[in-house]
Amino acid sequence: MTDAPFELPAELAIDTDVARRVIAEFIRSQLRQAGFEQTVVGLSGGIDSALVAYLVAEAIGADRLHAVLLPYRASSPASRADAETVVSALGCSSELVEITAMVDGYYGTDGAPGALRSETEPASPLRRGNFAARMRMAVLYDRSVVRSGLVVGTGNKTETLIGYTTLFGDSACAFNPIGDLYKSQVRQLAVAVGVPDAIVRKAPSADLWPGQTDEAEGGFDYPTLDRLLFWRIDKRRSDDEMVALGFEPAMIARVDRMVAGAEFKRQMPPIAKLGPRTTGVDYLYPRRRPGSARG
Repeated sequence: MTDAPFELPAELAIDTDVARRVIAEFIRSQLRQAGFEQTVVGLSGGIDSALVAYLVAEAIGADRLHAVLLPYRASSPASRADAETVVSALGCSSELVEITAMVDGYYGTDGAPGALRSETEPASPLRRGNFAARMRMAVLYDRSVVRSGLVVGTGNKTETLIGYTTLFGDSACAFNPIGDLYKSQVRQLAVAVGVPDAIVRKAPSADLWPGQTDEAEGGFDYPTLDRLLFWRIDKRRSDDEMVALGFEPAMIARVDRMVAGAEFKRQMPPIAKLGPRTTGVDYLYPRRRPGSARG
């Protein structure tokens, strides 16, 4: 490459060799603890899912990875082509499941009503996009039963913190290898593991509608947002310290609101406590291998 495929803020640079070793052992340990051998990954053609597929193949072998391509009629053909490139490069098993009938069967299309007959106005692209994300996850969990595998998450730290994720959609998974990597770090690690350059370089998109990109929809660029989150969340810098680092007060306040507003997406649903030991409150155990003794 003659030029850098992305901008990497200096403070976000990671040791990719260490990251790969830690993530590989994490993947293996999660499978051991759950008692599974196989994995299922929803492959969109984007950098996050591509990186996860490469990391899983590196950790346990491509023969234990099953990729599922889940396009909707509005999805970009280029995204499918990029996903197929990853499958071909890794040599893993894969299948294509079109979710168009599932989504349109609910909302309707081209004037024909769907199962949702109570609304006369067409659903917004955002509603359809969120529903599509949940349909994709429904398919992945069904395929996980057929494959006897665990669904591997593909969401990054940036998306999780600001809430740019669909609850019970793309945020659902058995475990997530890249959930502590900011988008900029995802890009750095993707280059290190050999994700195709075209995927690394293309504008990040949830592919919810034609021409949609994360940065245009959110009104931010990932390097700036990642830096802000790093100093605010990881380093716990105050408002004054953030301004001294060069961030605009309005941007700081906006991101703070996004992070706070998405807290409900990052936690299990609260349970009203009635008994002496309540799951998630005072009955707390780490995940262990099925059948292991409880301390």
